[in-house]
Amino acid sequence: MKRQAKKVLVEEDAVLCCCEYMNRHGQRSHVAACCCDCEDLDDACDRFLKREPQKPESLSQVAAVVTDRIRVPWLWGGARKVDLSIIPPLLLLPALLHLAALHFLIGMVVLTALPGLVLWYYYFTHRKKGRTLFFLSLALFSLAYMYYLFITEVFPRGDFGLLQLALVSVGVVLTLLALFHTKRDPGILHPNEESVHSKVAYYSSPTGRNPSLSGGRQDVTMTVANRAGVSEHAEEEMKESNRKNWCQACRMVRPPRAGHCRICGVCVLRLDHHCVWINSCVGQANHRSFLLTLVLFLLTSLYGISLVLQSVCPRQNLLFALLYCPGVYNQYSTALCFTCAWYSSIVTGGLLHLLAIQLINVSYNVTEREARIALREKTARSAYWGLVVNTGAYSRGFRGNWSEFMSMGDKVIPPSPTDLV
Repeated sequence: MKRQAKKVLVEEDAVLCCCEYMNRHGQRSHVAACCCDCEDLDDACDRFLKREPQKPESLSQVAAVVTDRIRVPWLWGGARKVDLSIIPPLLLLPALLHLAALHFLIGMVVLTALPGLVLWYYYFTHRKKGRTLFFLSLALFSLAYMYYLFITEVFPRGDFGLLQLALVSVGVVLTLLALFHTKRDPGILHPNEESVHSKVAYYSSPTGRNPSLSGGRQDVTMTVANRAGVSEHAEEEMKESNRKNWCQACRMVRPPRAGHCRICGVCVLRLDHHCVWINSCVGQANHRSFLLTLVLFLLTSLYGISLVLQSVCPRQNLLFALLYCPGVYNQYSTALCFTCAWYSSIVTGGLLHLLAIQLINVSYNVTEREARIALREKTARSAYWGLVVNTGAYSRGFRGNWSEFMSMGDKVIPPSPTDLV
């Protein structure tokens, strides 16, 4: 009875309230104690005040403590950690857009520097192969903030009715739903028992296993080859193909066209690329919904930009209103709307380029990953400054390629290593 009572007490102690969490040392802590007992920060401040050199790891330890203690109360499982990379877009985007609305020269500088900073941060994180929520936060907050300004600044001007507002709202909702579906699962390959020992099972029996218990399978490729009557040359080609498709990180043999994402740390069926804007891979299971998300966003963005320009520049042609709109900076409200239209146009132009590349790749039945590998190994034909890359490995003609793309299954069971042999 005493042992059972102790177990119940331990289980009750393990239950966390909404403001409690287990810190990085495995100790129970509270959100209200975020500024208490920070030995690393105290040590860094003491060394700074005493003018002593800081320890090499002191800054990283302080950053780890701060990251661990920034939490949001949660009803289930205790307080949740907040990723700091989602905060800069929430602060910088409104501040920069309001600053750019003060004067057209300031707007030119801000709208030129902002894409440059985003690209620099992209290449910085991409080089380190690190995962960040910065770009997903920027994309979602840009969409939400543009919609907020559309309702509070543009719609009250009375230049269009409820029908146009409803169309924009439906476009935003459909874009978010398509994005949610895209992030569900790109087609991740999960290793099984055979794949864990696949490298050994292909060429020798797994460690610690008696060959007699596995049916004498000391060399699966030799056994299958002998039974099927395959020549030694075909057998060597099979072995070479298995070595090429073997993933050292996931310890499994990948199916054809599957690839390993070093950012997510998983293998994905028909891997196209890792998209930082959705913080996920684009693979066989979500490639169609990814294109649908792009199309819905672009249609909503183009329609919203046209409505804004009709409101703030009613006397100008829509095609030239972004370049010449006299008197738009006379009022701060119209200047802010015009600045947001320019920002949305820059984002729309970048996504139009991405959509064009995706449509071209689907038309030639080539993924972005396959195109990069083929260009690096010089085994593909490229045209139009690298926009069109044709490997010729899987192409079945324009209609056949699109038919295959539209009929890709969301859940495809990959072949086992034995089937690949």
